[in-house]
Amino acid sequence: MDIVKGVLDRSRLAAAKGITAVENEYPEATGIMQALYPHTGRAYILGITGPPGAGKSTLTDKLAKEYRKRGKTVGIIAVDPTSPYSGGAILGDRIRMMDIAMDEGVFIRSMATRGSLGGLSQKTADAVKVLDAFGCDIIIIETVGVGQSEVDIVKTADTTMVVLVPGLGDDIQAIKAGILEIGDLFTINKADREGVEKLHIEIEMMLELSGNKTGWKPPINRTIASESEGVLSVMDSIEAHAKYLKESDELKTRRAESIKTELLAMIAERIRRHINKTVAETRDFENTILRLQQREIDPYSIADDILDKIIKQ
Repeated sequence: MDIVKGVLDRSRLAAAKGITAVENEYPEATGIMQALYPHTGRAYILGITGPPGAGKSTLTDKLAKEYRKRGKTVGIIAVDPTSPYSGGAILGDRIRMMDIAMDEGVFIRSMATRGSLGGLSQKTADAVKVLDAFGCDIIIIETVGVGQSEVDIVKTADTTMVVLVPGLGDDIQAIKAGILEIGDLFTINKADREGVEKLHIEIEMMLELSGNKTGWKPPINRTIASESEGVLSVMDSIEAHAKYLKESDELKTRRAESIKTELLAMIAERIRRHINKTVAETRDFENTILRLQQREIDPYSIADDILDKIIKQ
């Protein structure tokens, strides 16, 4: 089937095939993305991240249902950091979202790292574009953890929500792990647990210490997602942030920065592949490694020499 035409005609099968082509780096993937790109940029993208066990999938499920009540179509990309052979979040997300998975207005896709973080950010960004061209009004990217890979992935998002939960150990340490920089709003889920007040105060303190460099102060909501408690307040915060971004022109700035970051990453990836193919897999390079081991030459000069040759080519 013509995947591009199918995606634009809102064929779920075509959208699934398009994402599969991107994820598995099929030869036709680049052509598909080139054709779909002019039809992107219309969806609003929500990133949801936080430590494992915070209830992100349950919260995502509740948010998707609320968006559907409001007449919005929803795409969900759940990034699974485990091996695709272990099940993990792939199976868990599908079970927790089984009822909305049957909704024609909801498209759910799990993406696995397959044991490697390399290129996952780009693949996720491309999957978002497929669902954008497919016609989703809202696209939710759900990631597990708050490591560098998750920070990179949520750079694709317009609004990023960090979900935390009381009682997971050193809460302050979790908050320090780079998430203050990416969090536009914070949600304390499982708020019926002991320690919710302590966590709330810690988040407020860290936000105060970090200083507010924009006109937006990240709100802190409390939810019990499994009981649908507090979900409407989260929705209000998401919509308030979207309104702020649009009225302040920050949305244009963010999307321009996202495009810039993505383009530079694409260029870097193509250069890396070119070097692997034309330099790293040659006998001369093996000899260079031996000479480096024997300290006959230094890696800094060699790196400059290789770069100069590539530029001249």
